[in-house]
Amino acid sequence: MLPADGLLQLTPQGLYCPAAQAWIDPWRPVPRALITHAHADHARPGCGEYWAIGASEGILRQRLGSTIALIPVEYGQLHRIGAARVSFHSAGHVLGSAQIRLEAGGESWLVSGDYKRCADPSCTPFEPVRADVFITEATFGLPIYRWQSGSEIAHQICSWWRGAPGRSSILLAYAFGKAQRILAELHAVGVTDEILLHGAVEALMPAYREAGVAMPPTRPLSALAKGESLAGRLVIAPPSAERTAWIKRFKQPQAAFVSGWMAVRGARRRRGTERGFVLSDHADWNGLIQSVKGSGARQVYVTHGNSHDLARYLRDVEGMSAEPLHDDNLQPELASA
Repeated sequence: MLPADGLLQLTPQGLYCPAAQAWIDPWRPVPRALITHAHADHARPGCGEYWAIGASEGILRQRLGSTIALIPVEYGQLHRIGAARVSFHSAGHVLGSAQIRLEAGGESWLVSGDYKRCADPSCTPFEPVRADVFITEATFGLPIYRWQSGSEIAHQICSWWRGAPGRSSILLAYAFGKAQRILAELHAVGVTDEILLHGAVEALMPAYREAGVAMPPTRPLSALAKGESLAGRLVIAPPSAERTAWIKRFKQPQAAFVSGWMAVRGARRRRGTERGFVLSDHADWNGLIQSVKGSGARQVYVTHGNSHDLARYLRDVEGMSAEPLHDDNLQPELASA
């Protein structure tokens, strides 16, 4: 558990910094929220003011309301909030994602939010940041999770899609972050075909287009003329669409699920799709270890997923002071991984 006199404290509302009078990714409405990124389990409605990277403004306003009191910041800017110095640094997770560094009382703490180390053409790369205390995620905190590059997965998706010209191909992927990364990775390997999007994905595209992320041309599926053939078309939809009437528009489609969880055979079976592609917006095992070591932290707290396993490894193998944050409220969504 966090020390009672630490720079950050665990409260019923979430991680709280008394010096800044601010909460990081609070679970409940608070007067001041510092947001690592716009996924629903990190950015919740009802707060008095939100501090977040400017690139995430469009997504946050769409998800939390257009009238939220949002204070947009840039990566690396140093802000004086109350008695604390606060800066946001790229987490490489999704568009506008950040690690948040706080400094007060002669010590510095770094909260990673969700992050990844591998190359991703849809967002700003991860920035290594040093601090005295590091709170890291561990969504994939086991050695079995080791990612291939996004370009390798893009080639696999192309082979699967092109291999069934008589069928529509549906990729099930989280609507914010994963869907846009797939599009960017496909563009990077030379795909120029128009790709069809479920409405939930289409709604989040403007922020990425405005940020200049290169992607193939897209069109919402709803814009197609009635009766227009879907044979040979690639469609990206959120996993929830699989359980709605929307899916009935397709006749004998092939479907695949895109997630880091697809690295585990049992997870692939539970999804019930024909194919699983292993592509995650979270750090794999090597990325987690590299980030913890690179932080130079004297104390590490681990949250999300395999927190106990990663903390044990850091203590027993790396000789570091590490322990789980013991926070059951910060569990990742399966689809967003």
